[in-house]
Amino acid sequence: MALAFEAKASTGLVVPLLIVGDAIAVVYYHRHANWWYIVRFLPWVVVGILLGVYLGNDLDEGVFKIYMAIIILVSVVMMYWWDRRKSTSVPTHWAFAGLVGTLAGITTMIGNLGGPFSNLYFLAMRVKKNEFIGTAAWLFLIINLIKLPFHIFVWETINAETLLFNLKLVPGILLGMLVGVRLIKIIKDDFYRKMILVLTALGAVMIMIR
Repeated sequence: MALAFEAKASTGLVVPLLIVGDAIAVVYYHRHANWWYIVRFLPWVVVGILLGVYLGNDLDEGVFKIYMAIIILVSVVMMYWWDRRKSTSVPTHWAFAGLVGTLAGITTMIGNLGGPFSNLYFLAMRVKKNEFIGTAAWLFLIINLIKLPFHIFVWETINAETLLFNLKLVPGILLGMLVGVRLIKIIKDDFYRKMILVLTALGAVMIMIR
């Protein structure tokens, strides 16, 4: 949505839809969630969300998206290099979760771009496919619920008009979830990891050239 609408406006426009999608994913994949990752990552995301609320009114969206896209692309290249080395180590220092989590919070609040940073965190932790999906579903359900009051009362990007727009798209969300669940069952872990890296990089490029 950040590619189709202005970044700040898109976040409020789609937050209710994201909550619907996240809730469905939680129902289906909740048993796979690893709460250790959520507890370690979420506080930093909240810090980033608060910074995003403060910065969002004055930040140049074009410059912001270029910087974030560059950071994401560099991170993807590092992850690819890490995989090529066949390294089995994972980052354990709190600073890694702090940096990536804060960036995820800022970007999800301002431009709905938090997904690539959370993807990079879970990939760095070498989380398996179903655990990845279950943990991310819970994480983003909580994140989007936290963002909701800021969009309603501070930025005023959620109103009756946007909610009516959301209702029209709910059937598409449900259909997409059904298709996604079936595809996930046949995708192997290694391919899923590569697919996430490619889609993350592609998303960064699209953000940069928009």
